[in-house]
Amino acid sequence: MTASGESDPITVQTIRARKGGAPLVCLTAYGATMARLLDPHVDLILVGDSLGILLYGQTSTLGVTLEQMIVHGAAVQRGTARACVIVDLPFGSYQESPQQAFRNAARVMAETGCTGVKLEGGREMAETIAFLTARGIPVLGHVGLMPQMVNVLGGFVSQGGDAAGAAAILEDAKAVAEAGAFAVVVEGTSEAVARQVTAEIPIPTIGIGASAACDGQILVTDELLGLAGDWSSGFAKRFADLGPAVEEAVAAYAGEVRDRRFPAAEGDV
Repeated sequence: MTASGESDPITVQTIRARKGGAPLVCLTAYGATMARLLDPHVDLILVGDSLGILLYGQTSTLGVTLEQMIVHGAAVQRGTARACVIVDLPFGSYQESPQQAFRNAARVMAETGCTGVKLEGGREMAETIAFLTARGIPVLGHVGLMPQMVNVLGGFVSQGGDAAGAAAILEDAKAVAEAGAFAVVVEGTSEAVARQVTAEIPIPTIGIGASAACDGQILVTDELLGLAGDWSSGFAKRFADLGPAVEEAVAAYAGEVRDRRFPAAEGDV
């Protein structure tokens, strides 16, 4: 039995059935090694387009390509035995039409072996979500603060701060649920908004910067571990500070190499 209480592979039906039950535990991963470490403890691993920032040094997620998501998605899938693996559809790969979204989502699933895809958007993406789910592609929705909309939003700013904004997020979440998404990420909202959305839609809400009122939580693993450098989502609690430990280990290795103490001579311990 695993730490999350599951022994069998977790499906989208498993996750949907957790609405109102034990909170869903979700984290990001971009490679097989991290996926293996997360797999016994989480319900869902998201191969997030945040990899553009954390692995490739980009300033936003907008430059991430479909090919990058496929390469990293396949790596994560190979390192996972039980968690549900979902891969982000990157900016520009699904917004044009439901047909474009299906072609790219089908390619992601075929080439990675993942369980489903995540896409950002509410009412404007409902037709696309319905199109995908009707054709065998499970969809994780994403409403509230949407990083792929950063230029329209004017930055990574909290959403739903007034009555109109809160109502818009609720309508977006309802549209995503009605279209057939199995769950929805709610990002960057107040607790009141997250609580209302969670209460009024029939699928699980997975919060990031949206309070404990949601049906589950997701964080960027690099940030949780203190490996994200100067980058910060503004939402994460740092559960470890591994960055200094990595630097210390590398400095010790560099010192031994320069002093010709590593590798040790034969017979030395």
